[in-house]
Amino acid sequence: MTDELIDDFGRRVRYVRISVTDRCDFRCVYCMSEEMTFLPRDQVLSLEELSLVARAFTELGVEKIRLTGGEPLVRRDIDRLVADIGALPGLKDFAMTTNGASLRKFAPRLREGGLGRLNISLDSLDPERFRRLTRTGDLARVIDGIRAARDAGFERIKLNAVILKGRNDDEVADLVDFARQEGVDISFIEEMPLGDVSDHSRAETFCSSDEVQALIERHHTLVPTTESTLGPSRYFRMPDSDIRVGFISPHSHNFCDSCNRVRVTVEGRLLLCLGNEHSVDLRAVLRRHPGNIEVLKEAIIAAMPLKPERHHFTTDGDVQVVRFMNMTGG
Repeated sequence: MTDELIDDFGRRVRYVRISVTDRCDFRCVYCMSEEMTFLPRDQVLSLEELSLVARAFTELGVEKIRLTGGEPLVRRDIDRLVADIGALPGLKDFAMTTNGASLRKFAPRLREGGLGRLNISLDSLDPERFRRLTRTGDLARVIDGIRAARDAGFERIKLNAVILKGRNDDEVADLVDFARQEGVDISFIEEMPLGDVSDHSRAETFCSSDEVQALIERHHTLVPTTESTLGPSRYFRMPDSDIRVGFISPHSHNFCDSCNRVRVTVEGRLLLCLGNEHSVDLRAVLRRHPGNIEVLKEAIIAAMPLKPERHHFTTDGDVQVVRFMNMTGG
């Protein structure tokens, strides 16, 4: 058995994103419908199953694991899972994407458990607008969570901002200035057409990375970097700051040719591409062969030919994939 995951286009998979829950204490307008139906508990992978999946991937040469949701910090005993994964040999980058609202409580435990980095979602610095975009979120708690993470010893904290034209594109410069003041990186993300959202027309709110970059360059010089990362961000630096500004551009700067990522959804589907439905049911393998990591690894290896050459997102408002982001894990 090969100890590496290589798809039919010669791309080596080195990065897996694992969704630990489809639930969230926010209802962000680009991620969920306001009224969501969540999975029954028995359809969600257990902590033990999630830990085995993570171990299988690292034994197959994966160097980076990111835990996602929904919101991973609403998963019961998430700190126990973090400690299990944080102890895996061969893992070079262990990260989590969170809305930040619970970091005051969890940040020290996550850091002690071996979590290396945090991405924290922040789409607005205006409390009322933040509440509208998240439907339930409290901006003050998120900002406090960012600072709690820094106090707990996390380095290279990164903010993630999804920019929607006419909704928060007027805050791009303010978000960069906030990141500079707090000493954290920031990435701007183009909205992805996942799930049928009723809050807005994606065709009308789409804001490209080039547009966002132009807004920033009215105030700051952006210098491209040659930094190599395991993720999809293109990073820039500013001459008068140590932080990085990144752009994740699934529409305007397609990064499929270098894609090294796969995802495991909350229900155990190994998703070979965010923008396609090519998948393998790992939950069935896990429950048919409890604790058998070799059978699990064989299933993961056998799935590699399903990874497509590219996704085909459009910006016309059409929903190419019916699952919501909270099911996929970003």
